[in-house]
Amino acid sequence: MAIFEVIKYEGDNSTFVWKHPAEDFNTKSQLIVHETQEALLFKNGIALDLFPAGRYTLDTQNIPLLRKFVNLPFGGVSPFHCEVYFINKVVSMDVLWGTSSPIPIKDAVYDIILPVGANGQFAVQIEDSRKFITTMVGTVREFNQVTLTNAFRGILMMKIKDYIANQFVKEKITFLEINAHIESISQAIQEKLSAEFARYGIRLVNFNVNAIFVPENDPSYLRLKAALARKAEMNIVGYNYQQERTFDVLEGAAKNEGTGAGVMGAGMGLGMGANLGSVISTAFGGAIASIDVKETAPQKAERVCRKCGAKLPENAKFCFECGERVINNETVLCPNCKEQTPKGKFCLHCGHRLTITCPQCGASLTSGAKFCPECGERLGN
Repeated sequence: MAIFEVIKYEGDNSTFVWKHPAEDFNTKSQLIVHETQEALLFKNGIALDLFPAGRYTLDTQNIPLLRKFVNLPFGGVSPFHCEVYFINKVVSMDVLWGTSSPIPIKDAVYDIILPVGANGQFAVQIEDSRKFITTMVGTVREFNQVTLTNAFRGILMMKIKDYIANQFVKEKITFLEINAHIESISQAIQEKLSAEFARYGIRLVNFNVNAIFVPENDPSYLRLKAALARKAEMNIVGYNYQQERTFDVLEGAAKNEGTGAGVMGAGMGLGMGANLGSVISTAFGGAIASIDVKETAPQKAERVCRKCGAKLPENAKFCFECGERVINNETVLCPNCKEQTPKGKFCLHCGHRLTITCPQCGASLTSGAKFCPECGERLGN
């Protein structure tokens, strides 16, 4: 039988419980328990004497519970068999955690589904050594941070995911604002988890959520970032999305047609009415007058200068404001809305395109034509 005279443990703070490899001792053995430790003696699987910090000679006075099991006599050197577990009582900081799979969250503001993840750290301290060993450690020889996080992984993920998801839904917080609530989320999750840790003799000292995030390559997240960046740009410049789309159409019409009539027709194609006239007038320095579709008589053709927008007599051939040659303003029947509209590129009432331009020779053609009668170019598919 091996006889050990000194029983102690000097290890790192990431280890919560360490079992001494020896199990045969005598009543003159010295048990050394450091300031941040406790030692628990087991016999036949039963937790017996618990020793706080100090130096102990294992005699019959110091191990009364063990003496009842092995019938140790008073005085003399008496061998006995038992198991010694050292419990680390120091606060173990920086125990890391992270969600193993994303949480599908519907953003309350932008109404999109985002795969949200989270990570952080927590600190624990063994508060009840006897309860901790008998309910969680069992017979393993070493119990450390990794063992602890693996044991609590299911509880951690359930509580964390449930609370974060509820924050998005109940508080109507957008993902882009969630990190401003990290402190309150951390405190709330700590309260939910403290009771779970206490069941095993562990005190949850603190719990921190370091980050709540979405993978940078997630398609929904990329679209949201692009849209918000565009919105910020428009706010800086001073226009909104509707106006931006108007400008895009006007720019395209200007490139394709090169005339004021093309610009006016493109605007009416968007159905902007009087508001569009105001936007265009501001954007182009008053080049085009405000348009009121409702007040336009569909049966009466009225000559309008395509350059400056001045209203002219029916028989005018040149504009008396800018000298531009006046085009023929005969009305035609729109094939889309069946309303009479001045002959031009677009319908005055519904914005339907009345003519198209041959990309090869530039000839003006009727909408729906498949070949250009001037050069034979195939149009469309």
